[in-house]
Amino acid sequence: MRQIDILVTGALNGGNDNFLHGDLRVVFHRWLGDAPLPLLDGQPWAFVDWVLPEFSGLELCRRLRCDPQTESAHVTMVLEEDEAEVKRRALRAGADDYLIGPIDRSTVLDRVLSVQLPDAESPARTLRLDHLSLDLSALQARWKDKPIGLMPNEFRLLRYLMEQPGQVFSRLQLIGALGKKGQPIDERTVDAWVSRLRRALRDSGAGSPLRTVRSLGYVLDKP
Repeated sequence: MRQIDILVTGALNGGNDNFLHGDLRVVFHRWLGDAPLPLLDGQPWAFVDWVLPEFSGLELCRRLRCDPQTESAHVTMVLEEDEAEVKRRALRAGADDYLIGPIDRSTVLDRVLSVQLPDAESPARTLRLDHLSLDLSALQARWKDKPIGLMPNEFRLLRYLMEQPGQVFSRLQLIGALGKKGQPIDERTVDAWVSRLRRALRDSGAGSPLRTVRSLGYVLDKP
């Protein structure tokens, strides 16, 4: 099944529940831009408000274009007014198109489904951190070309940490980023994921790059 991950910077009337359309799954993520990106499993889209609490929508658009995770995202700028110069500035900042706000869930879905979607998935990516690599197409982790046996939760956790090495994440942040928010999962479940991931990395010879930061959470250290 194909998937689209939609980043929305504003409140969305109609809710953020996932949406299924044939063989396409649409996953919504509320994201203000000043927090780490959630885990994006599918083709990324972003609906960026012109005005944001911490910085402008134009600045966020530029940041999306500079991030390897979102450089190919389809970005729609949500404008406050219908002015030609504002539209030109949005497109110059890297937006693919624009809408006049406010928008709701139906507006977002209509825009996404109206665009011609590719039949094939996005090109596969391989993440690398020193001798540690992650083949996102084959769902295979390796240390110096030696396969590392990981369960799905541990693979997704490693992928998320490798995409943002050196960043400390709390248990709640990891649960939310990995798509587990709203489910009855105790925070200590993250400890179990981390424990299994650490054991797999150690057994493969990768050492202990996954570090606990007391009272804060976990971080994958840069080499």
